[in-house]
Amino acid sequence: MPADPAPRTVAIRSEPIELARFMKFAGLAGSGGGAKLAIVNGLVQVNGEVVTQKGRKLRAGDRVAFGDETLLVVLGA
Repeated sequence: MPADPAPRTVAIRSEPIELARFMKFAGLAGSGGGAKLAIVNGLVQVNGEVVTQKGRKLRAGDRVAFGDETLLVVLGA
């Protein structure tokens, strides 16, 4: 069984950031509405747990999984 690929890191300027906003910013969703729909339908995981709360706050170190992609939230410029 192949090892999981390393997550792609996405730097945010300040924390916290709302999950739907982060998904749009990171390119996981084409729009905020698309991100919210994916979240409400249980298609998004944060730190290995399914999240259905659109306003879920993310901080540096959180991992967001959607589809076949996993992103790591980092604090940066």
